[in-house]
Amino acid sequence: MSSQGNFPLGGSEVSDSRATATCYCGTVQLEFPTEGEDFVDSFICNCTDCRKITASMFASNFIVNDSAVKHLKGQDKLTKFSQNKTIATGNTMSNYFCSVCGTLMYRVSTGFPGKFVMRIGTVDDFSLHATKLKPRIEQFGRDRVDWLHGGEGVKQVEDNYYTG
Repeated sequence: MSSQGNFPLGGSEVSDSRATATCYCGTVQLEFPTEGEDFVDSFICNCTDCRKITASMFASNFIVNDSAVKHLKGQDKLTKFSQNKTIATGNTMSNYFCSVCGTLMYRVSTGFPGKFVMRIGTVDDFSLHATKLKPRIEQFGRDRVDWLHGGEGVKQVEDNYYTG
């Protein structure tokens, strides 16, 4: 695997149907499905909650069944923060961060039990960002900043696509 600093570039997948995601410092690593029934969907979110939690203008996410995710290392280093005040659906969103570097590894919503909402940017194989994990939906288009245009080839939705 080639790398620049500590960041993998185009690293290999764990298998044809599974890959890994790692926090910024490498303390936490997860293995997850990239296809099949346990890979639910991928999406961009422009909601104000995702903007705040990522400190960016949008979040790029994918949803997997939590039963298909393996914590390879650092599960004991995850810190949980939950709230529902800024969630459009009113569901409680629990956020799991690396307690060492602060990387948000995944979110869990009370509206989607049994699902992890993971961040595409944490995936070690960067080639997957543009292939298997390419967002299919872009939600909360009404909240997108004016200078940013929708994802190319991505279905645009003005409100919440995932209504759980």
